Amino acid sequence: MRKNLEGNKLTLFLEGRIDTNNAPEVEKELLEAVAEAQDAEPVLDAEGLEYISSAGLRGLMKLRKQTGKVMSIRNVSSDVYEIFQTTGFTDLFDVQKRLRVISVEGCEKIGEGGNGKVFRLDEDKIVKVYKPWMQMDAIERERSFARTAFINGIPSVIAYDTVKVPQPEGECLGIVFEMLDSDTLGHAMAKNPEKLPEFVDRYVELARSLHTTHVPEGSFTKIQDVAHGYADNLGQWCSREEIELLHGIVDSIPEADTVVHNDLHPGNIMIQNGELILIDMPAVTMGPPVCDLMTIFRDMISAPKRSPEHVVHSIGMPADLILKAGNLFFMKYTGITDPGELEAFYKKLGLLYSVDVVLFTGSGNKTAMERADQIMNNLLRPIVIPNEQTIKYLFRTLVEMK
Repeated sequence: MRKNLEGNKLTLFLEGRIDTNNAPEVEKELLEAVAEAQDAEPVLDAEGLEYISSAGLRGLMKLRKQTGKVMSIRNVSSDVYEIFQTTGFTDLFDVQKRLRVISVEGCEKIGEGGNGKVFRLDEDKIVKVYKPWMQMDAIERERSFARTAFINGIPSVIAYDTVKVPQPEGECLGIVFEMLDSDTLGHAMAKNPEKLPEFVDRYVELARSLHTTHVPEGSFTKIQDVAHGYADNLGQWCSREEIELLHGIVDSIPEADTVVHNDLHPGNIMIQNGELILIDMPAVTMGPPVCDLMTIFRDMISAPKRSPEHVVHSIGMPADLILKAGNLFFMKYTGITDPGELEAFYKKLGLLYSVDVVLFTGSGNKTAMERADQIMNNLLRPIVIPNEQTIKYLFRTLVEMK
């Protein structure tokens, strides 16, 4: 039996026919594999499974009993899914149908970011195609978050199904969204720079609407929980004392039942029938507005100066126009118009953003991990640690300070 252990996830591949002849052997291999990796979460991949008999189903029931968990069975064909559904297994397992395969050959690419590319399929739909390293859990989380956001009145795209999309780098996962005739806010700003103040007004309005939308507890992950998880993963580069200091800083972030997008730049906002609609939602959390302001500062103020080639690619605007839009955004959002006061505000956001950069190293992002030693030596130790108390104070008060 093929199996793959990646991180804390053990994928077991069910293939061919599982019937009276081979069910005992398959059952034995499943139970042994799970026992050997007892700390891992088992997931069954049924893409190659053609048929399963009652004997095979009993083996899966024993596996479920051994783990004591509701297990996922992914990539199930229509025929096998019908067997699971008829026997009630869809109530006992998280059974997911095999993904359909679509092509984006000849489709217009309307956006690109750190996680993937967005293509227009037709006049009604777009597809976000993720980078090969994006895992199904993260992709399904974005699909779930988009649905939750829509239900809570947040202007966001309607997510349809998860698909597979052939790409030059291999077969990638994607999500199909409803998106009638539309373009990104970044492209609209670039095409109509004379309307920049009008576009920024709407950008600010969208941010304020998001930051004042109260959602029920559990609608999204709390940003503090995400940040604590990242801090726990920094043991390879940080001492225990440094990690504890970071946990303390995270604890200073105020609890909030409002929504934070965490990547709210014009390349992640679509204009549809005159309305601004959010896309790219895998990082959405519950949290205070200052957490969104940090990443807007990163993309609209810091990046155009430090790494313009990256931000121009993701936002779809010239660097000087991004910076102009960023300054207008913060003036309108905060009410600060004096250049000196605005620069002082940016310095405060930059200090908070340095914490975000350090913590993001623990997210598993390949680029961040490759730069981990540089990040710890250039940000954590000379900037974050000496300014620990100031950072805690700013997290608690910066929104009110404006």
